[in-house]
Amino acid sequence: MEVMSSPEGQLLLVPQSNVPALRFFINGRWEDPPGRESAAVTNPASGKTIAQVLFSNAQDVARAAASAHQAYVQWREVPAAERVQVLFRYKTLLEQSQSALARMVCEESGKTIEQARNSVRRGIQLVDEACAAPALMQAESVENTARATDRCSLRQPLGVCSGITPFQHPAMLPLSMFPIAIACGNAFVLKPSEKVPQTAVRLVELLDEAGLPKGVLQLLHGGSGVASALIGQPQVRAVSFAGSSAAARDASQQAAIHGKRIRTVGGGRQHLVIMPDADPAKSVDAVIDAAFGACGESSLGGCVVILVGDIAEPMIDQILFRTAALQVGDGMRGGLDMGPQVTAAHRLRVLGFIEKGIEQGAKLLRDGRQLTYEREGGYFLGPTVFDYVGPAMALAKEEVPGPVLPFVRAASLDEAIEAIHLASVGSVASIFTSNGKTAREFTRRVERELVGVNVAEPQTSSRDLVQFYTSQKAVSTRWF
Repeated sequence: MEVMSSPEGQLLLVPQSNVPALRFFINGRWEDPPGRESAAVTNPASGKTIAQVLFSNAQDVARAAASAHQAYVQWREVPAAERVQVLFRYKTLLEQSQSALARMVCEESGKTIEQARNSVRRGIQLVDEACAAPALMQAESVENTARATDRCSLRQPLGVCSGITPFQHPAMLPLSMFPIAIACGNAFVLKPSEKVPQTAVRLVELLDEAGLPKGVLQLLHGGSGVASALIGQPQVRAVSFAGSSAAARDASQQAAIHGKRIRTVGGGRQHLVIMPDADPAKSVDAVIDAAFGACGESSLGGCVVILVGDIAEPMIDQILFRTAALQVGDGMRGGLDMGPQVTAAHRLRVLGFIEKGIEQGAKLLRDGRQLTYEREGGYFLGPTVFDYVGPAMALAKEEVPGPVLPFVRAASLDEAIEAIHLASVGSVASIFTSNGKTAREFTRRVERELVGVNVAEPQTSSRDLVQFYTSQKAVSTRWF
């Protein structure tokens, strides 16, 4: 086997015949040109190569963007009610393929099969929401804004949009982007993570089967170089990006240089504030799901729990009791709570944060490094819990996308909010409380894009996405 290194330092392999080659999709055709670099796609539970993904080059990116622009010119003229008929058919095909998609997500990302099913199900719900785009795009009008003058506002598609997604949710994140963008009348170029490209390939195959016109959706593979080339393409008008905070900052800077609209979902830390009056059982459930769901990678940058006042000791005891019972293994077996980390390199990165937490003086309550598993080769790491984590420590401030739960103690709500704001990265914060006044104060004061009250994973609305994928035009008319 011939091995090369990419500019990003990723292992590259010369194409082989014993595993499938994942192709890219340009202008309605699947392409696998010879002589391309490729990366191994591994099963995190075994470490075995299950596929190789062919990398697109700069010429492919340019061709995909040009093809998408050509398709957009015709697609935008299709009535919105007709555009979503394709998505209704797509939703049916996704539902019929739900089990196979879940197995694919489990195989390449390490999620348990139950978590993979939930992720696919949520993705299908997002397609359902995209079907409501015609109603969300309806114009507003006001008559007689001046004498004999009426004014209306129109929502129109932007043109070619692109989506760049990470490894955490191979089905749900792409399905949160391209269906609603397409429903709004745009064409779309998708670049999924090279770590988990199988699911994206199948999602595109199904939409092609649903009858989407040629060129409206393109699929490219590759690392950060392909993502940069895509952002820089003149025909691309808007970029939807999900990934680490550092990568999101880079993408935002590139988009600003090229004058592109961009929507980023950066990793950061997801902060959960538990007040003394919070419902104990519901709070524990939320913490376990946020910290250890989807291999500890449910949140793009990991979870930090801030315990306020005298709830700290009983809450920690309950969470440790639940953590000790979590079952880790090959997610395909079923009945487990956690699978492996997505790659060997990712596991090493998380191990580095555990070591840094110990070095900085946090108290290690449960050490996931001691996990033993009967099957060699997988990238397994057990749930890890730290107490007495200072707001300035790396475990509280930096992204730790793995099964590592740090507890930060706070004496008051003011101190909890201050701890959140000390984090260098983060976009999500939630509070668990039974006091409406406390909840209101938190939602008003905390400086985060997504805020939840007794909800661990707050979400954006479909209307927000429609506004991102369209432009607003104000039209004033007077007739003589």
